[in-house]
Amino acid sequence: MPETAIPAGYCALLEAYNLQVPVPIRLAAIGERHRVIDTPDWLIMTPRHQPQESLRGHLTFALKYEGLDLAVLKKLFEATGVEPIQEWVREEPTGSYARRTWFLFEWLTGNYIELPDATGGRYVAVLDDSLQFGGPNTNSSRHRIKNNLPGNSNFCPLVFKTANLQAFCDLNLAKRAQEVVDNVPRDLLARTAAFLLLKDSRSSYAIEGERPPQDRIQRWGRAIGEAGQIDLDKDELLRLQQIVIGDERFIKLGFRQEGGFVGSHDRESRMPLPDHISARHEDLEALLDGMVGFAEMEAQTLDPVVAAAILAFGFVYIHPFEDGNGRIHRYLFHHVLAQRGFNPPGVVFPISSAILERIDEYRGVLESYSARLLPLIEWRPTDGFNIEVTNDTGDFYRFFDATPHAEFLFSCVQQTIDVDLPYETEFLRRYDQFRAAIEDMFDMPERTVDLLFRFLQQNNGQLSARARGKEFAELTDHEVERVENIFSNFNIS
Repeated sequence: MPETAIPAGYCALLEAYNLQVPVPIRLAAIGERHRVIDTPDWLIMTPRHQPQESLRGHLTFALKYEGLDLAVLKKLFEATGVEPIQEWVREEPTGSYARRTWFLFEWLTGNYIELPDATGGRYVAVLDDSLQFGGPNTNSSRHRIKNNLPGNSNFCPLVFKTANLQAFCDLNLAKRAQEVVDNVPRDLLARTAAFLLLKDSRSSYAIEGERPPQDRIQRWGRAIGEAGQIDLDKDELLRLQQIVIGDERFIKLGFRQEGGFVGSHDRESRMPLPDHISARHEDLEALLDGMVGFAEMEAQTLDPVVAAAILAFGFVYIHPFEDGNGRIHRYLFHHVLAQRGFNPPGVVFPISSAILERIDEYRGVLESYSARLLPLIEWRPTDGFNIEVTNDTGDFYRFFDATPHAEFLFSCVQQTIDVDLPYETEFLRRYDQFRAAIEDMFDMPERTVDLLFRFLQQNNGQLSARARGKEFAELTDHEVERVENIFSNFNIS
């Protein structure tokens, strides 16, 4: 803590009920001073905010100041049982926090509380959309609640409205991308789009440490170019895995029928050393149904980048396949953005290329949840050097805080719009000028012009002695000097 304080809200409930659940990224407490301290890790409130030392008091505090943490709430309700919630609603039948808690209990646990339908109290949203991104409102007359949760009970990660995310939303990046595209001639835009598509496909394999043949890169690039055209369901995920794997002789295609993890093995004992443990295969059907439902409904109304982050990072944590998860995870960014019309028609933002440039940050974002999740998963090694999870972990994959993931994706999208798209367009424009100037000097085939350009680019604008002695031995010293000046004048880098 940044100062001496007493745990409150979720922090107090985690301790009081010994809840085995990933700790929220930010916790709350009551400080000694009459000032609020708001940091990425702690919300320190003043003594006048001190909640009643009870389930009801701390839960009200959490809902009011901390937003929803569905994983904590689910475990809390399992620990408390129905009686205290039932008593609270009976004592405060019109209370907004009582009714919100009542709704969340039934929604999360699937257990019906023996209570008459609410008849008083105005309709209130179950999620405070001033704190977190919410979905469309659906009235629950039983609780007199507006259900604006951005997901379903099988898949509902949440994202906080941080200052960073609000700033990104205010940039209106989709409009900015269209403005860039509108200033590019159509033929040049088509070549830029083709280059960016191939760049993204190649980068996605590079992130996995793979160097596949060019035909696989192009095949996956074509799939990315078609993202958003086919609705997401289990069959579509299976189709994508077939495209991305290519050679299926050594990989079991289809959804996992056993445990899974990301990590390594001890060199001597072959004991698994997991960095991330995937969802149990027994939970895959419900989790994937939840993801598909999210893609069909809530992903169509949330901010497109936030929705893409939730869907794609949720998928990679679940890790439903033996192989191909990472590339399909990054494909899902494109799927949501294209389906929502975020990127200009025919243009794919090279998000994988931006990720590759900031690979350590990307891994840090992935580990921001995996590291908090790992200590809560009980597992044993199998005879096949895999792992078998022995406790119930499904809720850890359907409910998590995707705020860091949304912030990271926004930063990557912004880079592709503000840097990559203009740069690649300008690069091709200047390359065309270079080629035209060279062709005015020589009767030179296009492939030879391209070779000359690449030699100059690789040697800081100078034609190397090797190139002058072999491929371009016919050029005079004066011609070489003119070629180098042409390259320099167009400032191609």
